[in-house]
Amino acid sequence: MFWIFIAYLALTMLLGLWQALRTKSQSDFVLGGLQLPGWMLALSERATGESAWLLLGFSGMVYATGLSGIWIGLGCLTGITTAWVALARKFRQEAKQYNALTMPEYFSAKFPRKANTIRLLSTFIIVFFFIFYVGAQFNGAGEKIVPIFGLDPLWGQIVAAAVILAYATVGGFISVVAVDTFQSLLMIATLVLTPIIMLIHVLGQPTDFGAALAAAGPGMDSLTGTTVGFAAGLLIFNNFAWFFGYLGGQPQLNARFMGMRDDRQVKIGRNIAVLWTVLAYTGVVLIGLCALVLYGPNAVTDSEAILPHVIKDLFPWWLAGILLAGAAAAMISTAQSMLLVAASSISQDVFKGAMRKGKADDRTVLAVSRISVVVIGALALALSLFSPAKIYSLVSHAWAGIGCSFAPAVLLSFYWDRFSSRGVIAALLTGLVTTVVWIVTGWDKTITAMAVTFFAAIGMAILVTLLTAKEERTAVPAVD
Repeated sequence: MFWIFIAYLALTMLLGLWQALRTKSQSDFVLGGLQLPGWMLALSERATGESAWLLLGFSGMVYATGLSGIWIGLGCLTGITTAWVALARKFRQEAKQYNALTMPEYFSAKFPRKANTIRLLSTFIIVFFFIFYVGAQFNGAGEKIVPIFGLDPLWGQIVAAAVILAYATVGGFISVVAVDTFQSLLMIATLVLTPIIMLIHVLGQPTDFGAALAAAGPGMDSLTGTTVGFAAGLLIFNNFAWFFGYLGGQPQLNARFMGMRDDRQVKIGRNIAVLWTVLAYTGVVLIGLCALVLYGPNAVTDSEAILPHVIKDLFPWWLAGILLAGAAAAMISTAQSMLLVAASSISQDVFKGAMRKGKADDRTVLAVSRISVVVIGALALALSLFSPAKIYSLVSHAWAGIGCSFAPAVLLSFYWDRFSSRGVIAALLTGLVTTVVWIVTGWDKTITAMAVTFFAAIGMAILVTLLTAKEERTAVPAVD
């Protein structure tokens, strides 16, 4: 299994470096020159969107809570489908109209009166939360996947980070999408084959599936766990609230929409992405539930280790190595995409847009992009080495902060003609502050920050826009 993992890392690096030969400009580095096909971007978007959180965090959540975890999957599936059906084409059109390569660049181009403030604030939000998000991926690789292959957790994280940084730094978007495509296929193979084999074993058990779930612990066989009444409704709402982060709020996913060649490619990508998501989330839920039936609730000390435990137990070593590489793929694909988006925001929006006022030459901006990838990757790796938090918690907090800060600004920008530059700033700032306050105070344990942040940000954005509408209309257009 050690050599299988080494071969996987080597193949990943070679593929990424080979594709890096196509990267000639900043546009290639950030969005692939808008020349990549829709099916590749769809697979890349799914590999990017479903990280260590899906294969380890969510499978562990279902294993720990039973049927009630299904509401998280339904929230994500609804959000992903909504994004592809209602927003993907709009993203491509808006990015083309405003000649934007990044989300901050789009907002600053559409709302020029506060362009610099928007650039700096949105870039800060992206970099701040993405460091935690990428750190969660490195942490998942080092603590739960790499040791299975016989590597020390510390060195495993460092090796995985080094591989990602090598081709992401050189090739940018083109390399990342190429590697994502391969990893997306590996991930879906893991999430389809594993639950099928588990179901075969479950059906061979003398105990009924429902009875086995009930025997695993209180509430395991219930869609609301052990809660009833208002508490049950709150549980469903909190779990389903992952939906809000998908409504245009994830820059790493939006980049795939913005990079589409034309509307036909968007349609092809939509069909592939939705089918992939249905298969993946169904597979993860079945893995968690079947593990309860086959092994009981105490098979592992850490619920997020249940997928590796299942794969090692049910498959021969060589196939287990390949399938576990699919779990590693989930982490690597997300980490590389987030590094790229954060680095692109620093180079394109802060360095070129705010500091050089659009006058920096392409070669210099490209160099800044590559340096930024290395710096942000190093910070995320340092965080992963010293953070004891679970993957599920780290990702859910970062998801709330980044997704529900940007989603209100995106929706209002797309569908409300009166929306203003001050409204954009209000949405972003409110999302950032609300997420941090909600998590630090512990209120997130009662009502999830993912919902609170979304509604607070969209409400404040609307209010500020209405209060400053007259001032915005009469002000002289200028970049602040």
